[in-house]
Amino acid sequence: MAARIDDPYGAFCTDTDAYLEGAAEGPLAGLTFAAKDIFDVAGHTTGGGNPDWKASQAPAAKTAPHVQRLVDAGATMAGKTITDEITRGILGENAHYGTPVNPRAPGRVPGGSSSGSASAVAGGLVDFALGSDTGGSVRVPASFCGLYGMRTTHGRLTLDGMLMQARSFDTVGWFARDAEMFAKVAAVMFETDIPNAKPTRMIVADDAFEVADSAVREALEGPMEAVGDLIGDVTTMRLSDVGLDEWRAYQQPLQSREAWETAHEWVDRCNPRFGYDVARRLVEAAEVTDETIATAQAGREAVQARMAELLGPGTVVCLPTAPFPAPEAGQPQSQMWDRRSRIITLTCVAGLLGAPQMSLPLAEVEGVPIGLSLLAAPGEDEMLTGFARDAFA
Repeated sequence: MAARIDDPYGAFCTDTDAYLEGAAEGPLAGLTFAAKDIFDVAGHTTGGGNPDWKASQAPAAKTAPHVQRLVDAGATMAGKTITDEITRGILGENAHYGTPVNPRAPGRVPGGSSSGSASAVAGGLVDFALGSDTGGSVRVPASFCGLYGMRTTHGRLTLDGMLMQARSFDTVGWFARDAEMFAKVAAVMFETDIPNAKPTRMIVADDAFEVADSAVREALEGPMEAVGDLIGDVTTMRLSDVGLDEWRAYQQPLQSREAWETAHEWVDRCNPRFGYDVARRLVEAAEVTDETIATAQAGREAVQARMAELLGPGTVVCLPTAPFPAPEAGQPQSQMWDRRSRIITLTCVAGLLGAPQMSLPLAEVEGVPIGLSLLAAPGEDEMLTGFARDAFA
């Protein structure tokens, strides 16, 4: 079995022939897309990036609503794409199925866990692709592969028909190479017209930029100023009075506890094989105490209160999507732990808030893409999408 597409990037799953022909007419007619292998397709088994997961699951009885909506709108699903194991990754390296090529930076990771979807879009194999974002799994691949990508407002799009990780952080997202295509898909996903939109105020998150490498800060300075000029009202401030590292320390145990609650029954029953890093994090997740959860939840509520003060109508926060360009693939796991923590220090802001965040492919560092992000209040997905389309299409 194989995806019905020539795939020089190793982006598509080779153990499934899931394919759906798009409707003859519709706003996406004639376009092609890929779906991360966590979305169900009727009659096919969702693999979730782990062969033991796939072996223990039955074929899906129904197609995931978002996949079906896109097909009904005319887009053809060309195949399923590789994901980090049960979505527990941020770099895109899968111990079982390999690392999809980053077409914009060969030899470097594509980012995860929506690695294959980002690779397929960046390589021009499909017009757009579905992913999911829990702790950065659309935003980071978008940055590493030079794509438009969004984490949607938590709860805005149903999670039915997809493999879950952490219930209060999981969101659906997608990738496109240009802002106009991204907005066209958004109109179908949100089932609404995407308005002409422009934020009225931009907050430059000083403490978020401090997390990034100096080369990234320099590369993003011009694009940040250009976006600020379009908006007009720009303020620079620190988001956190306790430090973004502390905010990260709120998200990690909450996400880990929920991921363990999702997976533990299957882990106990099937004793599955994992790559070392995924196994290590699941063991750590099982050991998170109720006291730690209580502290983290109180911290999350404080973050939400703080961000509610800042994010009035039409306000966006500007921050780097990732603190560095895509690292070289195949590095020792222990050398990547600090990098993963730095990534989550940036991505945790939207995660704790449940807010939409869009990565814009506006910069490069020595020829390697790096994204600039805009984050808005929950529910402002269309505003972000419309602004990106109107400003950059």
